[in-house]
Amino acid sequence: MEVLLLVFFIIIAIILIPNIKIVPQAQEFVVEFLGKYRTTWSAGIHFKVPFLERISNRVTLKEQVLDSPPQPVITKDNVTMQIDTVIYYAIYDAKLYAYGAVNPISALSNLAATTLRNIVGELELDGTLTSRDTINGKMTAILDDATDKWGIKVNRVELKNIIPPTEIQNAMEKQMKAERDRRETMLQAEGHKAAAITRAEGDKQAMILAAEGERDARIARAEGEAKAIYLSKKAEADGLVALKEAGIDATVLELKKYEALVSMSDGKAAKIIVPTDAVEMTKANVIFSETTGLGDKTNPEYTKKTEKKKVDPCCK
Repeated sequence: MEVLLLVFFIIIAIILIPNIKIVPQAQEFVVEFLGKYRTTWSAGIHFKVPFLERISNRVTLKEQVLDSPPQPVITKDNVTMQIDTVIYYAIYDAKLYAYGAVNPISALSNLAATTLRNIVGELELDGTLTSRDTINGKMTAILDDATDKWGIKVNRVELKNIIPPTEIQNAMEKQMKAERDRRETMLQAEGHKAAAITRAEGDKQAMILAAEGERDARIARAEGEAKAIYLSKKAEADGLVALKEAGIDATVLELKKYEALVSMSDGKAAKIIVPTDAVEMTKANVIFSETTGLGDKTNPEYTKKTEKKKVDPCCK
């Protein structure tokens, strides 16, 4: 009896233990009962009814990457290019993923290929090469909307490589080289222009500074000369005021005039013309007569000689 019980428990353990299932984190199990969907197990420990239930699908909820191989795509201007895409997706509903499509991943890859052809077919070559973000956004929106019934969430789509034909690549390289040469020429021209403008501005500034310096120098010289003349005239005026205050008479003033005339000659051959009124005043000056030896009368002999020389033309 005990042996039978032991055998019974062993059989029960052999049957029950394999039906104890542990679902890992970030996974879900789809369970069917007699071929019909029964439930979805999330992470944790679960028990399956032997012989009646089975796990039809084990689904991971982590984000996955689908790398599509390069495929030929024709642009609007009839250029055939090889483009491959990378799709980032995640399964959010295990039941829809299990029963929505026979092979959801293959369906997603084919849908991505046809969507890419439709989008690129509306663009020209240059637009395709410069509109990666636009193409990525459109494909993400279209694929995400189409895969909702498959329990798949398309997070983003990226164009991995865009490979144009060899002839187009060579033409693009030549165009790029020509564009770089044009930019280099423009930069050199702009550099020469900026240098010429800088030199012209420098010359202009130098001329302005030189003119301002010359102007300031002339102003300084004029101011100096004016100040010198002013001081000279002021000194003369101060001297005259001093003479006037000292009570100097007209005789002394006349003597000073002649001293000034003598100093002007400076010992050189110079003629000094003395006005008649000055001579008369000098004759009246006693001090001048004593110092120079001139009298107040003319020599009679000199007068007679001059009278003899004067002959009337009518009497000849």
